[in-house]
Amino acid sequence: MVDKTGFEAPGCENGETKKITFQGKEKTILAFFPGAFTETCTKEMTVFRDNLNKFNKLGAKVIGISVDTPFALKEFAEQNNFDFTLVSDTDKQIIENYEVKTMIPDLEYEIATRAVFIIQKGEIIYSEVLD
Repeated sequence: MVDKTGFEAPGCENGETKKITFQGKEKTILAFFPGAFTETCTKEMTVFRDNLNKFNKLGAKVIGISVDTPFALKEFAEQNNFDFTLVSDTDKQIIENYEVKTMIPDLEYEIATRAVFIIQKGEIIYSEVLD
């Protein structure tokens, strides 16, 4: 069951690591990705970066979420000029709440499945989860 009330987690915003609070009240795009610095995830987050003005015109905030540490996400944001929030879900509670947790079988390590949720007024109005 998805917790639509929000979450608090460490992350990176405006070039600094800090606690990120998401309450789900404003229009937000939650973009889950498996891992920073991987080729596909970098391309995916770059698309959000390159279209951020369009999202802003629609009144939507973008938040990227992975199980990477906040320090790794800070470096990932700096190297790729991401000026949107990245959230570190190291305890994997957010990916569990949104039911996008998957396992890397050979490593027995849980990561986020690539997924996008659009939240507006505490409700999911669109979702797409890739397997």
